[in-house]
Amino acid sequence: MNMATALNISVGQHSDKGRKEINQDFHGVSAPAEPLLTSKGIAIALADGIGSSDVSQIASEFAVMGLLDDYYCTSEAWSVKRSVERVLTATNAWLHSRSRQSQYRYDKDKGYVCALSALVIKSTTAHIFHVGDTRVYRLVGNTLEQLTEDHRVWVSEDKNYLSRAVGFNPQIDIDYQSLQVAKGDIFVLATDGVYEHVDAPFMVETIQRGRGDLDAAARMIVATAYEHGSTDNLTVQIVVVDELPSQNAGEIHQRLSSLALPPLLEARAVLDGYRIVREVHGSSRSHIYLAVDTETDASVILKTPSLDLQGDPAYLERFLTEEWVARRIDSAHVLKPCLPTRERHYIYVVTEFIDGQTLAQWMIDNPQPDLETVRGIVEQIAKGLQAFHSLEMLHQDLRPNNVMIDKTGTVKIIDFGATRVAGITELAAPGEPGNILGTAQYTAPEYFLGEVGTERSDLFSLGVITYQMLSGRLPYGAEVAKAKTQSAQRKLHYASVLHEDRDIPAWIDGVLCKAVHPNPLKRYEALSEFVYDLRHPSREFLNRTRPPLTERHPVRFWKSVSAVLALMVVMLLFMQFGVQRTSSGSSQGISNTSLLNQEIK
Repeated sequence: MNMATALNISVGQHSDKGRKEINQDFHGVSAPAEPLLTSKGIAIALADGIGSSDVSQIASEFAVMGLLDDYYCTSEAWSVKRSVERVLTATNAWLHSRSRQSQYRYDKDKGYVCALSALVIKSTTAHIFHVGDTRVYRLVGNTLEQLTEDHRVWVSEDKNYLSRAVGFNPQIDIDYQSLQVAKGDIFVLATDGVYEHVDAPFMVETIQRGRGDLDAAARMIVATAYEHGSTDNLTVQIVVVDELPSQNAGEIHQRLSSLALPPLLEARAVLDGYRIVREVHGSSRSHIYLAVDTETDASVILKTPSLDLQGDPAYLERFLTEEWVARRIDSAHVLKPCLPTRERHYIYVVTEFIDGQTLAQWMIDNPQPDLETVRGIVEQIAKGLQAFHSLEMLHQDLRPNNVMIDKTGTVKIIDFGATRVAGITELAAPGEPGNILGTAQYTAPEYFLGEVGTERSDLFSLGVITYQMLSGRLPYGAEVAKAKTQSAQRKLHYASVLHEDRDIPAWIDGVLCKAVHPNPLKRYEALSEFVYDLRHPSREFLNRTRPPLTERHPVRFWKSVSAVLALMVVMLLFMQFGVQRTSSGSSQGISNTSLLNQEIK
């Protein structure tokens, strides 16, 4: 970063718990190497937990680390504004969800909440994001210009409360502004524990005198605020712009802001340093190629968007979101993306190459797997799904073709094109009827009602896959996609997984029946419960007898019922005929007796 053509900054920062027992502030800086330095810039963030909460220090750390990590996971095709707002929206949803699931769900001021200010310097532009009462200043001459507005509501001269904060509400309203920067510009980020107890002239003088040691200047400002009676945590960051990119770098920045769609690729073609080997899969939605990184000689998978859908903004948005999702998740059971190491000119996603087969092909090759093998695969898929759910994301398209098994037996979830990130509204909402992003046979019934999915929706898909591995069938056949009303879904009939030719414990059927129940409220609450019950027979299911004939063989049952009814009808007719003959004989006997008596007389 010492090159004159590269962005370079100096940062001094210091934080102290002050007179409080713990420090609920958190701060950080991320200055990546190329090509991210040019494509994404340098990010600086500061968060301040609210004093009324005992857990807001967790919120502060999560918000700052989430921003500094996840921002660099977003697509280079997204603007800084879109990228940071996406990240903060997802962060806000996660923190709000934690509060709703905790003992603080009815008291926002005690939940996972914090104020946050962030500065992203990319090319020659500073992008400022702000929620709450932390502040961002720019030093202009000998004065500090406040660039952010405090989101406070004053009730009286000495009483106020935050009107906006990260994690406070289900949705977040973020202040944003951008401004041109010049070499030598200075920015200051501070919490209220500092700026309420140190005046602007002192901060300016301290920074100017401490240009050689910005950390020392930050410590001096914090110490002075403490001496002046601050009772809050104290944090300050000083950012000096040392070098700005040359015009060439600016041109690169412009190209990255409008990445082009790649053409259809043939074998031996080279795209941004990736040499195409062959097309692995092609559809109307995307093209997937096996490629080789010409720098490392490593095999990778390169996915490009469909040219047929290049005019569909919702599709392109989902494609770019897919790249962000892949980079955010760190799990051995989720497909791993390859971070960019070169300048890119096109929209595509590069991921690891998995030397193996899809679960769909595995099921063809293994039509009757033993129960233990199925358990092992399901447990690995569940771990991958839990990595999604821990970040408030739903996969929404879990199916055998989106699960890979490598040659070591490791199972990985792939394809994140339908993934929903909590708090983010897509251009076309996946929950709308007729706009199902997943595959119908594995899609949870609630999606067909237009409802928004939950973690139990992904659980349904995993339950269907488990059922299919054990039986070769689907629990409801193709009827789920046809049931688009609650009444129709209540009529869905679960077909028992038990079969005379398969050695499956009867209680496993109860586990699967619960996992794929049409009503999400009657499914397992968590993936861990489902996985546990697959190995440990629950008393709930052990107490159940073998399913009745109506569930195991409904056609045979009704044939038997019909035969019995027919036999009963025949017997009733026969009995009625016998009664009529007896009655007739009795009447004839009475008549003859009467005639005989008349003759005697």
